[in-house]
Amino acid sequence: MSVNTNNLSDQEEITRFEQAITTFNEGGIDADRFTAVRLQQGVYGQRQQGVNMLRIKIPGGRLKGEQLDAVADVIETYAQRDIAHVTTRQAIQIHFIPLADMPSAMHRLAEVGMTTREACGNTIRNMTACPLAGVCPREHVDVASHVDGATAHFLRNPLNQQLPRKFKISFSGCEADCAQAMLHDCGLIAVKKDGQHGFRVRAGGGLGHKPRESVVVEEFIPESEILFALEALVSLHNKYSDRTKRAKSRIKYLVERFGEQGFLEKYREEFERTRQALADQPYPQGEWREQTGVEFPGQGAPRTLFEQHQAGLFVLPVALPIGDITAAQLHGVARLLRTHGLNEIHSTQDQNFAILNVPQDKVGALRTGLAEIGLFGPVAGDNVTACPGTSTCRLGITASTLAATRLSGGSADLRIRVSGCHNGCAQPETGDIGIYGEGKRMHGKLVPHYQMYFAGNGMGGGALALKGPSLPVARIEKAVGRVQQAHLDSGEASFFAWARAQQPDYFKQLLADLAEVKAEELDSVMRDHGETADFRVLQLGGGECAGATQVLIGANFFEAAHERAYRNALVFQRKYFEAAQCNEAILRLLGSGLAQLLGGIRQDDLDKLAVQLQQRVPGAIADEFERVVAALVGSEDITVEALEPISAAVDSWTVKVAKFATEKDAQLDLTEAAGGLLV
Repeated sequence: MSVNTNNLSDQEEITRFEQAITTFNEGGIDADRFTAVRLQQGVYGQRQQGVNMLRIKIPGGRLKGEQLDAVADVIETYAQRDIAHVTTRQAIQIHFIPLADMPSAMHRLAEVGMTTREACGNTIRNMTACPLAGVCPREHVDVASHVDGATAHFLRNPLNQQLPRKFKISFSGCEADCAQAMLHDCGLIAVKKDGQHGFRVRAGGGLGHKPRESVVVEEFIPESEILFALEALVSLHNKYSDRTKRAKSRIKYLVERFGEQGFLEKYREEFERTRQALADQPYPQGEWREQTGVEFPGQGAPRTLFEQHQAGLFVLPVALPIGDITAAQLHGVARLLRTHGLNEIHSTQDQNFAILNVPQDKVGALRTGLAEIGLFGPVAGDNVTACPGTSTCRLGITASTLAATRLSGGSADLRIRVSGCHNGCAQPETGDIGIYGEGKRMHGKLVPHYQMYFAGNGMGGGALALKGPSLPVARIEKAVGRVQQAHLDSGEASFFAWARAQQPDYFKQLLADLAEVKAEELDSVMRDHGETADFRVLQLGGGECAGATQVLIGANFFEAAHERAYRNALVFQRKYFEAAQCNEAILRLLGSGLAQLLGGIRQDDLDKLAVQLQQRVPGAIADEFERVVAALVGSEDITVEALEPISAAVDSWTVKVAKFATEKDAQLDLTEAAGGLLV
């Protein structure tokens, strides 16, 4: 079994971030530019002024005791609230940290190999995995090594610095797909086909506005090709997703734009290119084995003690109410792990913890120790997840954390998912009952509501939830209870099967009286949970889920650095024509970026772009561009001897453009984006 031992941190990077904070405070960086800088480092804005949220990447949810201690230390030393929040993406968020303290907090996390880099912003976010990776009897392989390999490949990768918007990836160890590839930008599922082990690849899924189930782009590929598939999909997103209409710049909209078949054709084009460029790169390898059981816990942690495929060892689940845990409890769990010789604990997509490799004779002592710090195992009805909502989030519309504490999955232990807005961070479309906050006008007043969803399941064989009615917040507890009772009265054990067997308007009719608000009843529904004043949606300038406004030439420089890496890899493989095409791509990207910086337009034709540059920036830069373009003519039969001086000229021109752009825009920092050329 693999434990995440990779050191993802970079202390020098944190020091540079500290310097950026100083420059920002001195007025040397404007607010929009600085927002992009801090999001790249995992620092997210809050509703409250003067404090921020720090999001820690936990690849696959795998944690060690010393890392729990580090998170607790950050809370105790730098946060103004004594809470860490486990997210549905297995990351950990710490809120209420003053900006000035962020670098120190990040340095403490870096001491134990943890990073916040690319946990926010227009990047590949924390990669999620089955909560039982490495121990599940059903799994074909422990996907931990694949999560680690993919995380290391993309972390700080130029391709991953200024994507059009965020990109989410999941890994599952078997066809049960506990990591829910259906709702991800890309999901990999370990499979066995014709006696061979490999992965099925799905892409184009997503929740939030216009939920969409992912499509299969590869029925089967060997593990040697998973990085090709992942990079092809990220490249597809980077190349074609809309950078201007932020609400429609997720990869799911490319499936809509091109059609499923067109999307697959675009993917195949990118796949062939990445296969060539990454051909000699090592790939993550797992230990494949035959399945030894059929039981699986579902999309979160097991609800009861779970027997591992390793003889005599068990998984002990730990319930964290709506994903919250205190510093003292984190220290306490770490202490228990050390006391009992354990050092692997997983955060899960249902916002709980799962302690792995527990011998049966230590289960009782662990439970006693957990109880002493106020932590217990799951019980029927508490399978409730929630995003922070209006407690901290700038996009929050309703108090989702307060609503969640009032709801229960009942005796059937239904999965309840509560989000404070339609972005759906609590994944309401995957719950038995899911709700998200919104405001609706009734009798001329704005009334807090929850949009309801039923019978969602993001795992293999599941489906995104059925949309139900929208009900006032004040009546949501009664609505959930009524639906639960109707299910129990039916005698059908499966809520999923029962709900999907009903007529399309069943839930609307069942809850019709709760949805209707008469004028004389208006006062009873005007307030959200925890509020004494009538409901209103605060205008906080928007949240940061969509990342930050990008400076186009900066994004172009990152993509050019990616092309340069491809070029160098292809030269090593003696694929000189393909390497020459990378040079063309670099010229096209940076030439267009420079033209647009100076008020021109994007131009893919290099000759026409040369004319535009002569008009916009006559002189050495335009002249050198023309010379390099002319040298690339006839590159179909190019030799390495001819390619080398052209590549050197392209790199030299890149440096000149970078210096010109930063002189034109004093706040533009291209040091990292130029991929090491600027020294």
